[in-house]
Amino acid sequence: MKKVLFATTALVATAGMAAADVSFGGFGRFGLFYDEGNADETRIEQRFRLTITGTTTSDNGLEFEGRIRFQTDENAAGASNVANRSAAGFAVSTGGFRLDVGHVSDVIDSGDVVNYYGYGVGLTSFAEQSSGIGLPASGFGTSADGALIAPTVKLRYTAGDFTASASYTDDATGGEEWQLGFGYNFGNFSAGIAFGNEDAGDNDFVAASFDGEFGALAFSILIADYDANADTSYGFSVKYDVGAATEIRFAFADSGVAGNDETYAIGFRHSLGGGVSLRGGIGNNTAGNTVADLGVIFDF
Repeated sequence: MKKVLFATTALVATAGMAAADVSFGGFGRFGLFYDEGNADETRIEQRFRLTITGTTTSDNGLEFEGRIRFQTDENAAGASNVANRSAAGFAVSTGGFRLDVGHVSDVIDSGDVVNYYGYGVGLTSFAEQSSGIGLPASGFGTSADGALIAPTVKLRYTAGDFTASASYTDDATGGEEWQLGFGYNFGNFSAGIAFGNEDAGDNDFVAASFDGEFGALAFSILIADYDANADTSYGFSVKYDVGAATEIRFAFADSGVAGNDETYAIGFRHSLGGGVSLRGGIGNNTAGNTVADLGVIFDF
């Protein structure tokens, strides 16, 4: 009787979940991080991230998604904090349309049309082609207890090689922000532009990127203009495959911020298989200090 009751209960439970799916994914990393500008120049680097995503499809074909995240990091002394968590992000998609609502990425952070970050260098991507530029690029992340996350609404439409994306963020404490962008892929190359405005300081901004591949070499170029910065910003990054498992990366950024040094760094990534890779890099940050890191990262 117990076996029959258990089987009946399981059948009823799974019947209600037939169209739904819950997945767990993320990564872990650990290693060493060096910054000559810190009192303790070398510290333990560590991060663990777990993202929980639930998806389902309605009878008319609409795909619904919701997700939250848990993450723990080191602090400046190298100690690990207790895992923080995120606000929820939601999405609805059908055909070439996708609507994101809540704690979600805006146009620039999402990479829908502009490659803002490029090929990051190091275990922690401490150097990117956008380092120090500071454009409003908010995404899905974690916060401490009691944090209030401003909701974002983003709509994306893709038709073949063309993509259009728009986002609006309503922050009761920092004002409103909107972004609009367009991108196009052609063969091994892609180009995109995004522009917008933030109420705080009434700053306009625009960013454009151009990306491409030539065999083992891939590159990304970024140009941005932000009213909050003194000058036009620009950066670039490259990735070169020296074998089936190893790649060399380089990134450069001139943030356009008065008093900032140029950021530049070179590093490597070497796959160990099974989603595990050894990564490291060395370079110069916006404060003019030498920085470097080395460690392993594994995806799950």
